[in-house]
Amino acid sequence: MPSVELTGRRALVTGASSGLGRHFSQVLARSGAHVTLAARRIGALEETAARISSEGGRSEILHLDVTDEASLGAAFPPDGEPYDIVVNNAGVAHAGAALDMKPDDWAHTIDTDLSGVFRVAQATAKQMVEAGRGGTIINVASIAGLRVAGSLAAYATAKAGVVQLTRALALEWARYQIRVNSLCPGYIETDINRDFFASDAGKAMIRRIPQRRLGQFEDLDGPLLLLASDAGRFMTGTEIVVDGGHLVSSM
Repeated sequence: MPSVELTGRRALVTGASSGLGRHFSQVLARSGAHVTLAARRIGALEETAARISSEGGRSEILHLDVTDEASLGAAFPPDGEPYDIVVNNAGVAHAGAALDMKPDDWAHTIDTDLSGVFRVAQATAKQMVEAGRGGTIINVASIAGLRVAGSLAAYATAKAGVVQLTRALALEWARYQIRVNSLCPGYIETDINRDFFASDAGKAMIRRIPQRRLGQFEDLDGPLLLLASDAGRFMTGTEIVVDGGHLVSSM
């Protein structure tokens, strides 16, 4: 039976300074991977690295802005050693009525959440192909990319693009033994949204989730390790939804 053990593998997690990215980094490190923590906020990355070190894991930090070509070039030099696992997690959220959306807000969301994913995936694949070895790329999308929610036009469009991009790259890169899949979380409880979900409006949203609860970071651990390890070695071009049944809830 294929194992989720990742000892000896190099992993990169973008957006690793907080939230899901920080958690994903810790999960991969606990499974034995040497994790490169990438984001713009170096101080926050150092906090993530300290958490991993305290648990006996190994990591290093990397300044990376997924919207900046120069930053990508420095992070993925042509002669650089390829990563075995890349978690494409960096992103921003923008909420607001489409009629009122400023062009810059639309452009920034698409550039970060969709084009940024492509840039990192392409840079990753180029190194893998050059080295003659495969690997796995996990693009973090959202159930918002598979259904529609109000006031999320830019975010939902970007995440839908990530899902389709994942399929397209998986098709092209399978010949190089590069697997590309997407992870689509539903409502996951975080420090940022905890107060909202404690409100009446937030509680009403939770009631629309068939399991009647928010997801926790740990609910994503199994799907992440499946896609990152040999346990998912025959999986590519697909999306794993982790949402408590929200996607299939009734209208």
